[in-house]
Amino acid sequence: MTEFLPTFNDDLSTTLQILILLTVLSLAPSILILMTCFTRIVIVLSFVRTGLATQQMPPNQVLIALALFITFFIMAPVFAEVNEQALSPLLAGEIDQEEAFDRAVVPMKEFMAKHTREKDLALFMGYAGMDRPQTLDDIPLTALVPAFAISEIKTAFQIGFFIFVPFLVIDMIVASVLMAMGMMMLPPVMIALPFKILLFVMVDGWHLVVQSLLLSYS
Repeated sequence: MTEFLPTFNDDLSTTLQILILLTVLSLAPSILILMTCFTRIVIVLSFVRTGLATQQMPPNQVLIALALFITFFIMAPVFAEVNEQALSPLLAGEIDQEEAFDRAVVPMKEFMAKHTREKDLALFMGYAGMDRPQTLDDIPLTALVPAFAISEIKTAFQIGFFIFVPFLVIDMIVASVLMAMGMMMLPPVMIALPFKILLFVMVDGWHLVVQSLLLSYS
């Protein structure tokens, strides 16, 4: 009877490892999104579409794909460092998984800490009763990731505000003109839409928006 126990325990251990691996893989996209610049980029691009009032143009798939590729472009140096310091040595068998994780976290933490507001980080560190960090190693991921996420959301909304201002001015001008002409039953949004698209195209809006996003991470 006991001779079957090792085999049973090995099978159980393998099953648990596979279950844990599947759980990590299912959460990995969400984790990577919150630890990269994807959040800021996709929110800003959504603000542009909302400001133009073009409904679903560009479609969600286009905005998300564009945000992903811009994210890969911005994060390329960080990913290259992770690959050089952690992934390649792990695949070569030079280090174990735990050490690979510790090495991979360092470039990601440096990137997130650079773009995280001190106030947001202090919020989570203070709630957890942690002391003021002296070095980057003293900041746990459990506090840094949500602090980085809300910092990115705030920055994205600040950029979105400046994007909305010129579109709002056009809406106000069109609404005032229509009211002065006595055409109050005509929706101002319908008349303002081609003017907003024309203005956005004339100033090469997509180029300016993407350029601003790239410069915000320089």
